[in-house]
Amino acid sequence: MPALSSSAAARLLPLALDGGRYAVRCITGDAPHAPTQPLAFEPFLYLTPAHVALQRHPGEQLRFYLEDARQTAIIASFQVFIEADTRTAYSPWQAPFGSVQLAEGITSAVVLAFLQQVGLVLQEHGVQQVQVRCYPFAYDPMASTLLTQAFTQLGAHVALAELNNHLELTDLGFEARLHPSERRRLQKCRRAGFQFEQEPPLLLPLAYAFLQQCRAEKGQTLSLSLERLQELFRLFPQDHFLFSVRDNKGDWAALTVAIRVNGQLLYNFYPASPLAYNVFSPVVLLNEGLYSFAHANGMRLLDLGTSTLPEGPNHSLLQFKRHLGGVLSLKLTFAWAL
Repeated sequence: MPALSSSAAARLLPLALDGGRYAVRCITGDAPHAPTQPLAFEPFLYLTPAHVALQRHPGEQLRFYLEDARQTAIIASFQVFIEADTRTAYSPWQAPFGSVQLAEGITSAVVLAFLQQVGLVLQEHGVQQVQVRCYPFAYDPMASTLLTQAFTQLGAHVALAELNNHLELTDLGFEARLHPSERRRLQKCRRAGFQFEQEPPLLLPLAYAFLQQCRAEKGQTLSLSLERLQELFRLFPQDHFLFSVRDNKGDWAALTVAIRVNGQLLYNFYPASPLAYNVFSPVVLLNEGLYSFAHANGMRLLDLGTSTLPEGPNHSLLQFKRHLGGVLSLKLTFAWAL
């Protein structure tokens, strides 16, 4: 297999399947690069070229697109960041998840052949280990199943298995699956005059300070800087939202940053509430508002995120999400030795 020259940013590598129907396009470089063919799936925000380009990394970046000549479309995509010192490729570098996104109907044989070709190219670039943090199974159960099978066949092992919770958005409404204790807290917030609101992005500095204070009360920190958060709101204004619960005096009782992962998925990214409001538990009302917002916009799932501490599962948070009606799914991280 010929190596990439300094003047060649891309090459097309046919797969030995179905008479050359499939080929892997490999692209190097850190500039945003639009795929040469239309995608046969709606991409997750974190896997779009524009968002991947924001994952600033001093080393080499590779993009892999699986092209289907019969459909004239891309049916799989994968981006990795190479850290030369450790000879490790990461997907993602700076995002909640990376991994491979697949089109509906793709077969296990094609997925395996795609990843085998990816592995060969990465070996050419000196990579010995690949770390892949996948999206929750609930995002795409079929794709997650196929990828788990393929990575396992290639000798990868699960380096981390996290529990992720989500709410399924239906016409039954948010309250239908609430635990009685959380329903009482929701009603208590309503009786006290608490209101769910969407806040303008210009309040991000104040909101960030609020989120920081709430995290500090629990001995935790925020994963993003204010500047980074403002950049995301500026570059992806249709995908980032600031929501709040205000008490009857107009003060913030809870806040979150919500992210539109794609047209089907809303992610409750940064929920927070001061300990002083624990008697009301305004985060329940906050999630009701997110549920209504997502359902009104035709989405199918509200992602409540993982519940993981450095020392292991956060069992109290897992119980709270279960009381909200949360449904568990796995979020796997694979370690793949080449």
